[in-house]
Amino acid sequence: MYQVPTLSIVFMAVSALTGIAIPIVLFFIFRKKYKADIAPFFVGCAVFIVFALLIESFVHRAIFATDVGKAILNNLWLYGVYGGLMAGLFEETGRYAAFKTVLKRKRGNNENALMYGAGHGGFEAAYLLGISMISNIVMSVTINAGTADSLTAGVTDPATLQRIGATVAALAEAAPTDFLVGAAERFSAVALHLSCSVLVWFAAKNGGRRLWFYPLAIFLHAFLNAAAVILSKNTSNLLLLEGVIFFLAACCVGIAAAVWKKCVSGEEPAVPAEEDA
Repeated sequence: MYQVPTLSIVFMAVSALTGIAIPIVLFFIFRKKYKADIAPFFVGCAVFIVFALLIESFVHRAIFATDVGKAILNNLWLYGVYGGLMAGLFEETGRYAAFKTVLKRKRGNNENALMYGAGHGGFEAAYLLGISMISNIVMSVTINAGTADSLTAGVTDPATLQRIGATVAALAEAAPTDFLVGAAERFSAVALHLSCSVLVWFAAKNGGRRLWFYPLAIFLHAFLNAAAVILSKNTSNLLLLEGVIFFLAACCVGIAAAVWKKCVSGEEPAVPAEEDA
């Protein structure tokens, strides 16, 4: 019954490659141009895995199994605010913990904040965009080969069958350009991660009156995530949605740039760090 346009599959591949390319390109830019250390990149990847994919996901499952969780799932505004706050709390806390512990000896080079952000946000891009688009490609090829029945082979749960059917229909009926939206969104998301990394970096490094940069990062992360979720369910205009998200991410970049300028203005020149092994 369905056929996925070839151009849609091509754009899925473009998005998947974009997600994979983002962390690689950022790594080499910050390493070669800004002389950042290697370790913060991989610490950023690890923190995203531990705090977002493991701990945060575990907490979500526990909460959504309760009556309160079911109420959150059934209310868009509650779901958006809840999801944003949880993402901000866990990911920014992971950032802060990393900067105060395993990266404590790397804080002499402020560019390491950007390298960390490239790892944290870049891994998220590769994981979310890369995996989702590869899954879409596999499903689309299966549909176009006329073997879509294999997608539901052995599945008896009505809800699962309905979900698979809806996914098949969505892949076939979506405009090809819709599959580029995720790639565009990742640039805004990575900009947010770089910005929050800068804020939390100086909160962890300087403390005192600058400790409030840490809760500020939580707020900005939560606000942008919540806005993305709520707006996505209230508008079908993808250009408008991405425009708003891009604007909010640009504001975060502006705040981070101002904080960077203020914090480094009175610092002594950093002593070049030893090359990572």
